[in-house]
Amino acid sequence: MYKSSYAQTMDEFGNDPRQDEREALGIVIGQLELAREKGVRSREAVEAIFNARRVWTFLLESLSENSNELPVEIRADLISIGIWVLKELERLRRYETESFDAIIEINGIIRDSLRG
Repeated sequence: MYKSSYAQTMDEFGNDPRQDEREALGIVIGQLELAREKGVRSREAVEAIFNARRVWTFLLESLSENSNELPVEIRADLISIGIWVLKELERLRRYETESFDAIIEINGIIRDSLRG
């Protein structure tokens, strides 16, 4: 039973990249919200910042690929947003700011735009 369920899940994963990206951003948003509650110096903040950086690094790589089907202008705008997010995450990591609000808001906007 477990193998069947696992196999089915793995078959479904990756079939809809937009859905996968939306889910990843949703997870990151949840982690960032918890980090906001616990504080920038918490273990939760370290994990949230790390995972948000991973997701945005992946998104930026995807956006920079020639095979990406989004229009060039939209890709450029999203790359600019991604660079801003990475800079803000670095500011949080260095304790130069303690507010997660803008990053949570931007991630929410991007996540919601990925709805099919």
